[in-house]
Amino acid sequence: MNMDLSEIQEKIKAFLTEEFEVEEASIKPTAQLKKDLGIDSLEVVDIVVEVEKEFGVKIKSEDFKEVKTFGDLCEFIERKVND
Repeated sequence: MNMDLSEIQEKIKAFLTEEFEVEEASIKPTAQLKKDLGIDSLEVVDIVVEVEKEFGVKIKSEDFKEVKTFGDLCEFIERKVND
């Protein structure tokens, strides 16, 4: 399932606003997940589960440690999905 970055961004933006009540206006590539979007460690786990379900990829928590911003998250998923 090949997807481009903008498709991935739209899907993630949709579930961040719906599931995590993140303000859509604050979701920018440079937005820090924890600091700017208010996502805590438990919610990060939920995001991983959601991403695995939505995109059909397996994510190891240690792979996810490098993900700090919304842009990181989208690029990370893009690499996983298009592997």
